[in-house]
Amino acid sequence: MSTQTEVAPEPIRRRSLYRGDPGMWSWVLHRITGVSIFFFLFVHVLDTAMIRVNPDTYTQIIDTYKSPIIGLMEIGLVACVLYHALNGVRIILVDFWSKGPKYQRQMLWTILGIFFVVFAAAAVRLLAILIDHV
Repeated sequence: MSTQTEVAPEPIRRRSLYRGDPGMWSWVLHRITGVSIFFFLFVHVLDTAMIRVNPDTYTQIIDTYKSPIIGLMEIGLVACVLYHALNGVRIILVDFWSKGPKYQRQMLWTILGIFFVVFAAAAVRLLAILIDHV
């Protein structure tokens, strides 16, 4: 007498809760910009601390920062700080304004518009400075 063993049904594959909504990408970008700013501050504190250890080494470090690659990284830093700050204001409004959740999508597109306008102006100015120093 043989008995049949029951086979477990195939698991139902469910998609992730996130499906590419702009709010998800805003969250991801907010985290990436925050980590980038943290690492910049970490390096900044270390290189500034070098002035107490060895002023000549500090001068050498500062001289390496005068390269065009670092200039482009500074423009990226401006983008990170600007986006992180604007999105942070949006997050504060969503959390503490009673109508914040209702208007969170409109606020996202508004801060993106402000970001692109302000960043374009800043990038033009920073690129002009970079080209002058090359």
